[in-house]
Amino acid sequence: MPSTQDYCNFILDQLSFLPDITTRKMMGEYILYYKGKIFGGIYDNRLLVKPNEAAKKMMPDAPLEVPYPGGKKMLLVEEVDNKDYLKELVEAVYSSFINRRNKFE
Repeated sequence: MPSTQDYCNFILDQLSFLPDITTRKMMGEYILYYKGKIFGGIYDNRLLVKPNEAAKKMMPDAPLEVPYPGGKKMLLVEEVDNKDYLKELVEAVYSSFINRRNKFE
């Protein structure tokens, strides 16, 4: 079942403290970017994020779920009503990408 525009708008409102959030609609779902980097998406009206070390540390008990048939498992974000938590989560996931990339340059 594709995600609804209403749910996408809700998540974007929750992430409104982050000025560099963008989305791209793809086959009824929404890919989420922060500062140009993919950090997760909205799949079947669920917010899922990439399971990197920062995300796992913030959500150690989060279930891993498949975003779509054949997709890699991602962490389900259950605390979507807490804007401060979501802001911290997205920034942590993004920082983890940047720190990892800088180690190899």
